[in-house]
Amino acid sequence: MTSVCVHGLGYIGLPTAAVLADAGHAVTGYDTDEAVRETVQNGDIHYEEHGLADLVAAVRADGALSVAAEVPTADYHLVCVPTPFDEAAREADLRYVRSAAQGIGEVLRADDVVVLESTVPPGTTIGPFLEALEAPSDLEAGADFSLAYSPETVMPGRALAELRTNDRLVGGFTDVSTEATRRLYESVVTGEIATVRDPTTAEFVKLLQNTYRDANVALANEIAKLADDYGIDARAAIEDANRHPRVDLLQPGPGVGGHCLPVDPWFLGHGSNQLDLVERAREINDGMPAYVADKVSRRLGSLDGRHVAVLGVAYKGNVDDLRGSPGIALAEELESHGGPTVALHDPHVSDSTHRLESLDGATRDADALVVTAAHDEYASLAPDTVTARMADDVVVDACDVLDRERWRDAGATVVTL
Repeated sequence: MTSVCVHGLGYIGLPTAAVLADAGHAVTGYDTDEAVRETVQNGDIHYEEHGLADLVAAVRADGALSVAAEVPTADYHLVCVPTPFDEAAREADLRYVRSAAQGIGEVLRADDVVVLESTVPPGTTIGPFLEALEAPSDLEAGADFSLAYSPETVMPGRALAELRTNDRLVGGFTDVSTEATRRLYESVVTGEIATVRDPTTAEFVKLLQNTYRDANVALANEIAKLADDYGIDARAAIEDANRHPRVDLLQPGPGVGGHCLPVDPWFLGHGSNQLDLVERAREINDGMPAYVADKVSRRLGSLDGRHVAVLGVAYKGNVDDLRGSPGIALAEELESHGGPTVALHDPHVSDSTHRLESLDGATRDADALVVTAAHDEYASLAPDTVTARMADDVVVDACDVLDRERWRDAGATVVTL
């Protein structure tokens, strides 16, 4: 049985710890947040993730997963801490990565394996992370202990399944580091474990994956704008275009949220001045809340004195993750016009800082309703009931989650992207 310490018990760290514990490893979860530690210690979870609550309860009950208030010694240290994005500087804030490395360095032993999983700019593992790791220790990476970068690639809502089934990428500081890291993931991953020549290549590949997706969403969003000018149904046009065997266009939406897609493209250019198309894609996607607000304004004629209900403050459907929320960005955009009042609703989110209302309260006397997260609950709404509460009939479905015909039959003017 291998001992593993997972640093950071957030959206990736906690399911990673639970999956490893379930596979038979002796796992310790470490987090600087006392409230998070206490929650996991009690066998609970602090955010919504399918199947995670049951798994954490099970591995806590059988003792496979423990929680520590101090960094413990371990055969493997997996770092899953956040890497915030400094908007002003357009660069990664690596304070948590450095702090985690320093904490590990203080307890590091010969033959230990340290793996950075956090999304970071190329060169971080062998640069600032390694520097902070070696500073408190007399040990040297490659000679005394193993070091690698292995990015997670999971989707919120499917974390447990994808941690096990997605292919895994490993870039070690040395061949020995790569092999030691591969052995650990081999115990839980049924997909292929691919190896690359070094940590920097692995960091670069992870960023490419999310930059590709962001750029392709930007293309879909630009297509939606073009289609609107021609009076064409963008989603129908995309579906027909995808009949071509070498075309696979994505769908437009109200903006790109989460921690990865809005941030990783900037990380990709951290040590280069070659970003061009990538920057434009970011601008297009960041501009979608303003575009949706303009569609609402045009349909209503004016936003002055109007009431708009925004349904969905999670960044995507069926999760409670607020990071990079297009719904919140839309509400702020609408309120910046000074005219409308905006009500927010989300069945998955209990965050009081954004003044969430009940569905009845948010939609009552609303002049417009905008769906910005594809929650199942919104797909099953009764159009007659909702439109009867509204003062006007404008419904903007930015996520293509509503049954358009049913809503139009209920008297709504349905607008899509």
